[in-house]
Amino acid sequence: MDLLMQSLTETLDAADYRVQSGRHAVDRVWPTGFDALDEYLTGGFRSGDLVLCGGQQGAGKTTFVLQVARNIARAGRPVLYFCYEHDQETMLIRLLALESGLIGGIEAPNIQRIRRTFEASDGLGRNLGERLADTSGGAEAIEIVREYSDRLVVHRSSGSQTDLDAIKQAIVEMREVTGVSPFVCIDYLQKIPFPGTPNEDERITHVVEGVKDMALDYDVPVLCVVASDKEGITAGVRMRVNHLRGSSALAYEADTILMLNNKYDVVARHHLVYDAGNIERFKHWAVISIEKSRSGVTGVDLEFPKRFDQSRFETKGQLVREKLMDERVFVE
Repeated sequence: MDLLMQSLTETLDAADYRVQSGRHAVDRVWPTGFDALDEYLTGGFRSGDLVLCGGQQGAGKTTFVLQVARNIARAGRPVLYFCYEHDQETMLIRLLALESGLIGGIEAPNIQRIRRTFEASDGLGRNLGERLADTSGGAEAIEIVREYSDRLVVHRSSGSQTDLDAIKQAIVEMREVTGVSPFVCIDYLQKIPFPGTPNEDERITHVVEGVKDMALDYDVPVLCVVASDKEGITAGVRMRVNHLRGSSALAYEADTILMLNNKYDVVARHHLVYDAGNIERFKHWAVISIEKSRSGVTGVDLEFPKRFDQSRFETKGQLVREKLMDERVFVE
């Protein structure tokens, strides 16, 4: 029988087998590692799903997606990260800062300190671990990254060459090497080329439809960073789904949409006026809103502390208690 056609009896038997053998949770659910988010997503992302991550400039979209990729790889599962914005060394520096922060806390080396280590030119012959030995967690971070580095593959993607066919081929190659399907990250979706469509909305429609089909055909979860339009990058405006750059197909095709905003930019005015201490405090928190979820709860606003100097969020989050607004009406 054609693989695209399956009777409900076959579907039911396959699901029954997965549940009895315990394979369903292992194979199809991919926890993000962010506890509160996984709770409202009923466990995490799912194979075959397209997940979009949008947000304000500087809200931490790449930081979030890379941290999710790290969490999945650290848990023992393969990840394929298509990066149209940065090279592999930049992503490695971010991961080392993240791991250092988890080990050494506020005393750990930040991104700038680790980058200086990578760019050392003194000719003293010391390796990275030796150069970070005097920091809190730096040398240990290198060893931790080595534990999962084979499972986290970063593809230096090109907006002129890395099209959907190239992404599919990389998925096939990684599946052949690891024996299992990888978690796929794309940073970012609007960079994927689609020749012959000069109109941007039309091009993005073809791209997002192709990525969704790919997620289903290859039975992989695909987590994409998505860019915002001009209105969405305006200071003090809360990023919503309608601010995503491109066609309405983005909202239609996605199974899950997460929107990131800086808490200070979206909290209601009275929380700032009557407690001035909140101004500085809220600047250190990000709001992750579940604006669409076909397998979980929609309309949930969660908050997580930002540690961007270490390229990470704290993964222990909570529901936002304060009232949020679509436009900030209070300026310092």
